[in-house]
Amino acid sequence: MKLEPFSTGCGVLVHDIQLHSLSDDDLEQLKQAFSQHGLLLFRAQSLTPQQHLDFAKQMGKIVVNKFFMTLEHYPQIAVVKKEKQQTTNIGGGWHTDHSYDLEPAKASILLARQVPKQGGDTHFANLSLAYDALSQGMKKTLSNLRAVHSNEHIYGKDGYYSTTDLADKLTGQDSVGRATHPVVIRHPDTGRNILYVNPAHTIGFEGWSYEESKGLLDTLYKHVAQAAFTCAFDWQPGSVAIWDNRSTWHFAQNDYHGECREMHRITLEGGPLSDVFT
Repeated sequence: MKLEPFSTGCGVLVHDIQLHSLSDDDLEQLKQAFSQHGLLLFRAQSLTPQQHLDFAKQMGKIVVNKFFMTLEHYPQIAVVKKEKQQTTNIGGGWHTDHSYDLEPAKASILLARQVPKQGGDTHFANLSLAYDALSQGMKKTLSNLRAVHSNEHIYGKDGYYSTTDLADKLTGQDSVGRATHPVVIRHPDTGRNILYVNPAHTIGFEGWSYEESKGLLDTLYKHVAQAAFTCAFDWQPGSVAIWDNRSTWHFAQNDYHGECREMHRITLEGGPLSDVFT
């Protein structure tokens, strides 16, 4: 197994390995690389749905997303799909999966089944590097803050998707959630500090007004989205991305109208987030 930096500050490409036939040593190296880098990228993986599922179980316990359609006979595999005639895609803005849960997801494992000829890249951001680059004054300001995360405005009955051409493709409108987490968390494996807010699901700081929250959040979002902390992965059939939902953002670029893009995603269960400063 060989690791190659994918960009200056975001992700690694993993070469010379097939995820359907890992040795114990391979698996341990992958887990260590995942903790260290937060984003692992693979090419030319020949995985059946069962092999995709078996690999995910080696990496952790699976949690089922409440909102996506699932693959027939494989209820633990979510189908993230945009049809040729659709104009809306899933995950088209910066976010981190499941931050609205009391115990947010540890990881997501996304496998490309059908991709457009051009476009449809997934962008990622490194929240550890972004936190490290903040000024000492900003770090102090954030040190005692907690943020409220919700998905009601996205997946709820009157949420964003309810008025789009994906409305009949999503489920769970009655299962929306809300949670409050520290703004700065400690990674459970590396101990690194992570800026844990995201544009899609963070709706404000605990005890702050919407206007007060928006000003600071917009500043943080602009900071994270800098090229120094981000990268874009161009998908090919059989490509796989595994990202740490505690230490990365991602979004799927919606620039391939008239073509189909189908991805299969498995989500791994996480745990409570640790506050760095208490």
